[in-house]
Parts: sequence; C-alpha cells; structure tokens
Amino acid sequence: MENDDHDYTSTTYDKVCPVEYTYKMSAKEIESFVKLKVTNNNLFSGKRNTSMWAWRAILKHMGLHFKMTHVQASKKWENLKKRYKGLKNPPAGVKVYPEAWPFFNLMDDAMEGRLVGDTPLLEALPPSRNFPSILKPKRRRVSMVPNSYMTSVEGGPEIEVTLNGDDDEEAAQDGSIMQEMERNRDLMDSEKQVIERERQVLQRERAVLDREIAALDRERASLERERATVDREKALLEREKTMLERDKEAVRRDRLALEREKARLERLCAPRERTKDASEDSSKGKDSDVTDRKEQFLNLFERLIENF
Repeated sequence: MENDDHDYTSTTYDKVCPVEYTYKMSAKEIESFVKLKVTNNNLFSGKRNTSMWAWRAILKHMGLHFKMTHVQASKKWENLKKRYKGLKNPPAGVKVYPEAWPFFNLMDDAMEGRLVGDTPLLEALPPSRNFPSILKPKRRRVSMVPNSYMTSVEGGPEIEVTLNGDDDEEAAQDGSIMQEMERNRDLMDSEKQVIERERQVLQRERAVLDREIAALDRERASLERERATVDREKALLEREKTMLERDKEAVRRDRLALEREKARLERLCAPRERTKDASEDSSKGKDSDVTDRKEQFLNLFERLIENF
C-alpha cells in the first residue's frame, strides 16, 4: 500500500525559490533507489514527517544525502510511478511500448512486491547535524469574517490554518540543505582543480623524465659504439703485436744464420793465411782477390746486422 504523505513536496517555497540544481541518478542508482523504497515501505507510515525522514534515510544509505533533498527524492519516486502507471494502464485507444522504458520491468517488480527484501532494512534517521532539525509549522487563527466587519462583528467564526508552505523555518531548512550541497559542490570543484593541476605537473615531470631517459639511451648507444671501436683497435694492436713478434723471430733466425756463415768463412780463411808465406810470390794476386772479397763480405755482413 502506498501512503499519501507528500504534502511537503509542494510548498510555496518551491514556487518562490525553485531549486536550480537537480541531481541526475544513474541507472544503477535508480535501481537501488526503487529497491530501497519498496523494502523499507514500512518507514512511510503516514504519520507527520515520517516520509521526510524515510527519504533521508534512503538518501543517506545511498550516499546521496548531500546531492538530493528529500523533496527531490519524493518527486523522483512519484515520477517513476506516474510513468509506470501510464505504460501499465494506458488510456483506451492509446498504444504504448513499455519495453522502450528501461525501468518498466523494475517498477513492475516493485509494484507487484517482487523486490521486497532485495535490500537491507533501514531505520528512519533522527535529527542530526547531517540534516536540519524539523520544526513544527506555525499555526495561526484566521477569521472568516471580512475585515470591514471586524469592528462591528465580534465572536465571528475562526478556523485554524497550518502554514506548511509559508513557514519560514521550513524554507530555512531547505535553504540550509541547498547551501550545504553548494559548499560540498564547491569543495569538490576545488579538489578537482587541485587534482587537475597535480596531473599536469605529473605530466610535465613525466615528459622531462622521458627526455632524460632518451638522452641516457643515446649516451649508452654512443658508449657502445665507442666500446666497439676500442675493441676493434685492440684486436688490431694484438694482430700487429703478433706480426712484430714473428718479425723479431725471423730477424733472430737470420742473425744466427749469419753468425754461422761468418764462423764458416773464418774457418775457411785460416788455412789460407797459414800457406800465405809459402805461396806469396805465386799467389799474390789471388790472395789479394780473396782478401778483397773477404773485406767486402764482412762489410756487407756488418751492414746487414746494423739494419736489423
């Protein structure tokens, strides 16, 4: 059963000071909103202000108590029911397409009681610092007699009028809620700006870091090339050193061969010197030739040794 406790949703304050900002629920939030309403329908007992605290309990549970007022929540529920009833029971001759509305099945389950128990049971919130306290609306007596007859007619009938919409305290309550929402929105905007600035700073630092990494990569590539060049030069020096060692070994062998040849020639020349006196007259010209050749050979041998 639905309880008609929505008199406070149509106040003079809403007409004089309309709310400009209305939070738009997501599909997931609407689903949770409907399930909470159906499961906690016992909170809407019809007593005074029970609907207000019930809606605030639901908004508190959803984390929307700083984004929506109880008035907006009640109107949202009424709009959902109105849309559902229009699709469920259309006027005669009007063709409707319920499947075109994404929340038709959800509302159908809600109205048929199939969603009861899908969400936790809530308790109505007492007055707290999160919501302004509820003040009883002022009452004043209004005379049914016109003003022109007030002086002449005494004891005329009077009625007691409850000032639900014109109550200043009620307007102050809604105004304080909207101010709190505005402050929270401004705080979120400022935090968003701070986060955006930090993100830009991080992007600049990342760009600098990327440039430094690129420079290090270039330096590392240059070092690798220099190392490869040094390795090639080192290998070339090793080859030259090996060739020099082979050349030294060849010179040493040649020097030994020349030493042996010199010793052999000296051995050959010794007997000739011993027979020089005996055959001086007959072989004077021959000895001089031998001596000349010997001197030439020795000179050539000494030059060869000096070159090496």
